Amino acid sequence: MSTLKLLIVDDEPGIRSGAKRVLQDFSFGYPFMDEDFEFEILEAETGEKAIEIIESTDVDIILLDNKLPGIDGIEVLEHINNKEYDIAVMMITAYASLDLAIKATNYGAYNFVPKPFKPQELRISVENITKNLYLKRMTRAMQEGGEQNRFQFLSVLSHELKSPINAIEGYLRMMREKQVGDTIDDYMEMIERSMERIKGMRSLISDLLDLTKIESGAKRRDLQKIDIMEIAKSSVDSFEPMASQSNIRINLHGDENIYMTADKNEMEIIFNNLVSNAVKYNKEGGEVYVSISEDEGEISISVEDTGIGMSQEDKQHLFQDFVRIKNTRTKFVPGSGLGLSITKKMVDLYNGTIDVESEPDVGSKFIVRFPL
Repeated sequence: MSTLKLLIVDDEPGIRSGAKRVLQDFSFGYPFMDEDFEFEILEAETGEKAIEIIESTDVDIILLDNKLPGIDGIEVLEHINNKEYDIAVMMITAYASLDLAIKATNYGAYNFVPKPFKPQELRISVENITKNLYLKRMTRAMQEGGEQNRFQFLSVLSHELKSPINAIEGYLRMMREKQVGDTIDDYMEMIERSMERIKGMRSLISDLLDLTKIESGAKRRDLQKIDIMEIAKSSVDSFEPMASQSNIRINLHGDENIYMTADKNEMEIIFNNLVSNAVKYNKEGGEVYVSISEDEGEISISVEDTGIGMSQEDKQHLFQDFVRIKNTRTKFVPGSGLGLSITKKMVDLYNGTIDVESEPDVGSKFIVRFPL
């Protein structure tokens, strides 16, 4: 959970306290965000007090009334614009004239919320301005990452999203024109396929954000003593439903109470990517073996499957960004081509190693080793 500082600037105590009640326990997230957002609420009754807080605190969002004692809201907004602070501002006023709207927009205000406002209206407005701020900051980070990174990100994103978007659009056109029938049941297969396409796009965007944060060093880490077997059990439980659809059995073996100082989320990503691949690239009625052991100053994790395996040539490119093994058997297996690349980068953070043993039509075995 990420906390954003939100400043409410209004000379009416009732407006400030009411907005604070609505927002202090409010949190939300989007599929393209890797964490949810909550808010730390700050208050100012005058424009002067607002500027004092802005100068001394890293404020993210401001709900700004224009009619204030002393300097008014537009002057506060002008100050923020001149100083080029990275703050998203939303005006809250009962007097939104055309002249005020033009000035506020020229100085970078995101939008207006008229007073009095309902709780749900305020939440929706804050959710929208937060999403806008997040995307602006992500875009800026991409620009600072260099032309090549930006080109790669956008070219891969456009290529990977174009196909599912075209498919979903085609299904919607068929439904609009009632090409298959007149009832919703006639289109259930199209709806299910569209849902799968959307799930794949969400997964791709999430993977891209993970990759960007890892490579930029912006990913926050929470290192603590964690039980590796507990992480493994949680991952296996998560993929049991997917495995059961193909009659695949997941077997977990290892010693209890194997501890390691690590970020829990990073360990979950490693296990989830390896177990997910072992299921996706397996055969009907296959097996997955997850093993954990501690020996001679290192923790060893292996994930083995009885699946389609891969060639020696495919293994050489396995951990590169956006690489997917493409053949007749993998044609319909969804994925972004980033899972193993992200896993490798996670393992590298702990000075660990990841190796793969594989044989076509026999299966694959991934072995991760972490020094203690």
